[in-house]
Amino acid sequence: MQRGLLNNKDLWSGLMLVALGVIAVVIARDYPFGTALRMGPGYFPTVLGSVLVLFGLWFVAKGLRGGEAIEPGWSLRALIVIPLSLVLFGLLMSYTGFVPALAVLVFGSSLASSEFRLVEVVLLTVGLTIGCIAVFIWGLGLPYPLFAEY
Repeated sequence: MQRGLLNNKDLWSGLMLVALGVIAVVIARDYPFGTALRMGPGYFPTVLGSVLVLFGLWFVAKGLRGGEAIEPGWSLRALIVIPLSLVLFGLLMSYTGFVPALAVLVFGSSLASSEFRLVEVVLLTVGLTIGCIAVFIWGLGLPYPLFAEY
């Protein structure tokens, strides 16, 4: 690889997507696939993995044509706050319900940014929470309680 390719953001993100997609498809190959109307446990990971591979190949091609360079430096705040938000989401789902846990996840993850603006984050939190309720609770019928019952 050329020196420029080693520092290419699009190339590395594409390779990561291809690797994750291939792993998902390989793991799902032992599960029954089913059909589009009666999906088996292997249907979703196989389809999602295939889509990840396609997007990854697109990013790799984009990176080979010349992409953005990787910016040096890491955000220590992001490395701490985002995993902490995910852990809190998992814990709060059991104790507070879907809405508070999701609000903590979105709001907490937003704190990782150096461009945090309270009004924008509150609007984003409300909008994403309503959207996730519509998709996961009402649309897919997942049995998550919106709020904990005491």
